[in-house]
Order: sequence, then structure tokens, then C-alpha cells
Amino acid sequence: MILGRIPVNLDPPVTNMMYLYPLIFILVIISALPAMAQSDQPKQAKRLSHPDNLIPLPEPPELPKELADPPPLPPDIQPDPELETQVTIIKRGEDTIEEHRINGELMMIKVIPRIGPPYYLKKNISRGAHTHAGEAGIDVSPPMWQFLKF
Repeated sequence: MILGRIPVNLDPPVTNMMYLYPLIFILVIISALPAMAQSDQPKQAKRLSHPDNLIPLPEPPELPKELADPPPLPPDIQPDPELETQVTIIKRGEDTIEEHRINGELMMIKVIPRIGPPYYLKKNISRGAHTHAGEAGIDVSPPMWQFLKF
């Protein structure tokens, strides 16, 4: 019976972490450089140098009286109530529906649900000439949500 030796390696195993330590050290030094470069002393304000031959501008003249006041609006122009938008608010449970009509014709519906953002159903004016029999909802565009408001 031959007794063999079992090789014993007492060195610690080489891991990938050994290569990571110098990289971390370099990153710390690089990120600290801008902080060390800042000084506590405020920067000196640059002194503006103006030429010596500057002449001040004269004051603007006053406007004549007829140009100073805006002209009055003509008294005979009144807004047409038929062109105003009539809004009808309907409550259905916890939802709110606003119907917007112009001259009695339904142009837009705004649905404000209890949960979620409001959405709009508008009359589709562009598809009015392309009516096909059996096509449901031809006069209504798909629901629209408002993303941005200026």
C-alpha cells in the first residue's frame, strides 16, 4: 500500500475582487478631484470697463392724447349667443359627463370618471362624407386623453 501525499495549497484563491479594488480606488480619487479643486474664496467680479465717450440716450417723447388712450369698442357689436358653447353637465353615479353643443348640435362629450383621467369623445367632422352602411360610430372619433395642457 502506497501512501501518497495530498497536495495542500495554503495560498488564498485568486478572485475577481482583487482586480476590483484598484478600480474602486481610482474612481474615488477621480471623483474627489473636482471637490478639491474648488476654493473657499469667492471669485473676483470682473470690472466692466466702459469707454469714456459714451453719451446717454434722450428721453422718448410723450405720445399724443389720441394715441395714448385705446379707441373705444363699437357699441353695436354683441356676441352671438347661438355661437356660444352650451355645456350640459350630467351626473351618472360618481361619473360626470359634460355635453358641449354649438347651435344645438352635439360637438364633444367630456367624460370624467371617478377613477382615472377624463377623456373626450369628439364629433368626427372629417369622415362625414365617407358614410358606409352598417359602420357603427361613424360620427364619433375614438376616445382621446389630454396629455399636455398649455
